[in-house]
Amino acid sequence: MTTNYLLQKFGPSELYVESNALFNEQNESIVSEDMNWINLTFKRFLDLFCAIGFMLVIGWWLFPIIAILIKLDSKGPVFFKQEREGIYNSRFNCYKFRSMVVNDEANVKMATKNDPRITRVGKILRKTSLDELPQILNVIYGNMSIVGPRPHILVQNDAHSQEIDGFKNRHLVKPGITGLAQARGYRGETNASNSIYFRYKLDMYYIKTWNPRLDLKIIWMTAKSIITGHENAF
Repeated sequence: MTTNYLLQKFGPSELYVESNALFNEQNESIVSEDMNWINLTFKRFLDLFCAIGFMLVIGWWLFPIIAILIKLDSKGPVFFKQEREGIYNSRFNCYKFRSMVVNDEANVKMATKNDPRITRVGKILRKTSLDELPQILNVIYGNMSIVGPRPHILVQNDAHSQEIDGFKNRHLVKPGITGLAQARGYRGETNASNSIYFRYKLDMYYIKTWNPRLDLKIIWMTAKSIITGHENAF
């Protein structure tokens, strides 16, 4: 069974998720039956194909342009590095283009609408989701996927896990640059409890019903969302 494969590969479940009973026989449906080594290998191949292909075709010239605009607009580094939780509660550094002025609240407070910390270039980057592009590097490194539940900042991730039972079961798969929740329009600020809950339910639905075709569909949905624009992106 799929969960037995994951258990053998990664060890006891209590190392990674809050529920010690997650991998018992009654709960095997928490992850998709298609999450086997063949499909996961294909998912990794798709991640590398998309990430490396993007860097070879677009990233090599787009990254320098964005970097110059960021440096001309405000003082500070081009990239913003932030520690987040990945698969099985592991920690990794998530990369983004810096879209705010350098501030002490970056690791504890998410951006809000009309946030004064956001720079002029940062507003454009956030509206178009270009600020997320450096996570392509995270995909190549292997601590993120193109598609998966979005990783939250640590303080909010811990707070949500206290509010929603099983919230960290989202970490059964790698976090993604985009996910089902984002493709469905749940982007931006996460202060509203119902918004967090709906994102969590969509993430768990993704994990439970995952197959390679679903990733391709979410990538297409995300592309359409970016092209048409979304009011929650700021």
